Amino acid sequence: MNSKNSENSETNGAPVMPELVIDQRRKDLGGFEVGRVLPHARRRMVGPFIFFDHIGPAELARGLPRSADVRPHPHIGLSTVTYLFDGEIMHRDSLGVEQAIRPGEVNWMTAGRGITHSERFERARALGDRLHGIQAWVALPRELEECEPGFWHHGLDDLPAYEEGGLQARLIAGEAFGARSAVKIASPLFYIHWQLAAGASSQLPAEYPERAAYIAAGEVEVAGRRYGHGQMLVFPPGKPVLFTAVQPAIVMLLGGEPVGERFIEWNFVSSSQERIEQAKADWRAGRMKLPDLDDQEFIPLPPDPNSRANP
Repeated sequence: MNSKNSENSETNGAPVMPELVIDQRRKDLGGFEVGRVLPHARRRMVGPFIFFDHIGPAELARGLPRSADVRPHPHIGLSTVTYLFDGEIMHRDSLGVEQAIRPGEVNWMTAGRGITHSERFERARALGDRLHGIQAWVALPRELEECEPGFWHHGLDDLPAYEEGGLQARLIAGEAFGARSAVKIASPLFYIHWQLAAGASSQLPAEYPERAAYIAAGEVEVAGRRYGHGQMLVFPPGKPVLFTAVQPAIVMLLGGEPVGERFIEWNFVSSSQERIEQAKADWRAGRMKLPDLDDQEFIPLPPDPNSRANP
């Protein structure tokens, strides 16, 4: 996987500027904060990516109360992907899966017709922890919105990586730079983690019609302008985009083929508003199975379903 292509956007016509810059909106989830990026009023999706939260960074003290955990909650019509830079989260779901997620690994959960899960900070509770990562949702194509739910965990060996000249790159999901991740996806997309030393450069791939870059830490320069942590840069299609780190930076690249418009309410995503109403009714009536190891509590449907999505 070589993400330092010889083609240079600076030498092939005018530099490529972002068509939109989205600043994260900080939200307190009780115990730690997240930066909400997608959906945004001016950009609901980038390719199939419909939700993007920047978790932390947060220092979680030993003895963290259980109220900070994300209690069991439902999803339909999407896949969730948790990717951590620091820390550990324990995942449990209604399929019976119990799996810790650690830095550089991938927990990919496909909700399809319906799944419930929880996310617990058990390591932090026992030892204290630093939590920092990204929670993203990928909308499923219409023909797969009601597929069987599933969960897949991928370690570092499943994710193509590349390192050279101050750049460390990992392909989390999809295809890019001639490489393919082992993560099972439902539509064409790419999702990449860059770690850039100060002065290092690399390029956002050009082959997908919708693409963006999120700066999770540090500062980068694009087309002569500087952008900092907490900003998502959305680019037009057609040309690669050159990034240079002004200071050490973490950048997440994402995008792909669009899957069409989607409704999103609370934790539900669908091409049909009626399907979302059904999911809300099912959750309210207790018709969705809870995780086997977490069946004593759950998050009720909020009075305003758009008030907050849970990771």
